[in-house]
Amino acid sequence: MTGRVPEGRKVVVDRSEGFGERLLGQLLDRAHAMPPQLIAPLVAEEVRRIGGRDVSILLLAYDQVMLVPLPGRGLMGGDPVPIDGSWAGEAFVSEARQEHPVADGIRMFLPLLDGSDEVGVMALTLSRVDDDDRRFLRRLAGLVADMLVIKNSYTDEFSRARRREPMSVSAEIQWSLLPPLSMAIPQVAVAGIMEPAYDVAGDSLDYALNDEVLHMAVIDAMGHGLNAAVLATVAIGAYRRARRANVGLAELYEFMDTAINEQFGPDQFVTAQMARLDIGSGYLEWVNAGHPAPLLIRGNRVIEALEGAGTRPVGFGGAAPQINTRQLMRHDRVLFYTDGLVEEHEIGGEQFGEERLINSIERVGPMTRSVQQMVRSLSHTLMRQRKGTTSDDATLFLVEWCGGTADHLAEVFDRSEHSADAVAGKAYHQPCSPAGRCRDDQTVLISETPQN
Repeated sequence: MTGRVPEGRKVVVDRSEGFGERLLGQLLDRAHAMPPQLIAPLVAEEVRRIGGRDVSILLLAYDQVMLVPLPGRGLMGGDPVPIDGSWAGEAFVSEARQEHPVADGIRMFLPLLDGSDEVGVMALTLSRVDDDDRRFLRRLAGLVADMLVIKNSYTDEFSRARRREPMSVSAEIQWSLLPPLSMAIPQVAVAGIMEPAYDVAGDSLDYALNDEVLHMAVIDAMGHGLNAAVLATVAIGAYRRARRANVGLAELYEFMDTAINEQFGPDQFVTAQMARLDIGSGYLEWVNAGHPAPLLIRGNRVIEALEGAGTRPVGFGGAAPQINTRQLMRHDRVLFYTDGLVEEHEIGGEQFGEERLINSIERVGPMTRSVQQMVRSLSHTLMRQRKGTTSDDATLFLVEWCGGTADHLAEVFDRSEHSADAVAGKAYHQPCSPAGRCRDDQTVLISETPQN
């Protein structure tokens, strides 16, 4: 037998779960030793094996305005795709699969999620789509996201693809310091954004989830350019050193203060907010060392500025820091931001101000779902209202506390009673935002706009 398919007989592609598991297993076996430049042809090959074509991997640009195509053998190229008003952008914003009928089949857009950090979107076309395809492609998209994140640590390929403008040396330093700019688990979600993305210098942010405590910091080093970036680097390094020593907020502030003072002397300083949130109870404590007061958002309204007691900027030395506390309610959001956001003004004009910031929050909030979407939309709205003017760094960092527990994610399920896909869906989609995320097992068909 030659294996030739008789004329007129339809070739049937095996799309069963067993086939998908074997295919993903083979991909995983090869991925460990895969050089970064071969990810593109590998993904294109895997998609072809289930009858797919026209594969694109779209990565989030640094300014979070566009999704830019990753170049590579087997992938479609093309122009950057706007997040707002495109099918790929809707998949990115909703963190859910989108399906759009096209002339030769169904165009699918799948969010690339590494944990809860969103890398971009994978797009491809299938002649027809069933649940086996959806299950396989969801898992493939997760594996692709993991590979992109892991390989990114030792290649410039993905970073180069994400750039739409040249990046300053200070911005290179700051981006190398950052954690993922979004993170979401059932109890808590965070998201951040920095402006100007390609020339940021003194602003930075950091966070870590250690057991039941979310540690957060937002800093603004004095000055501009490379000197500010170096000052911020020392501040973040000192913060991480103290945080990983598991000290309290008072000791953490004192360690940072000493490090800045000893390295730079009394003439340079860093304004900062350092906070700890118990994700089980919603108990928030923070030190405000020279920043604007964080804003407490409840039900899409800013109910108050969390003024509290102030502490001298980091590097000035002096008295022990003042620690503020607040009990949050479920789904409360707290926005930390640097003064570049509200102090910006046109020549001869008034500062942007906190009142306009609050008005923008209350206008944008009801139109967004996740903290990531809110931060991105708010940042771009504020930029438009400032007519694109950014003479100082401006940083937003938003946290939402949801409470509850994630213990169900560690449960071992019985395959006879629960499908693996259902369990994965429960883990993947349990929302932190009260508006929730679209479920991955929902088919979202788009027949009109968006148009990309």
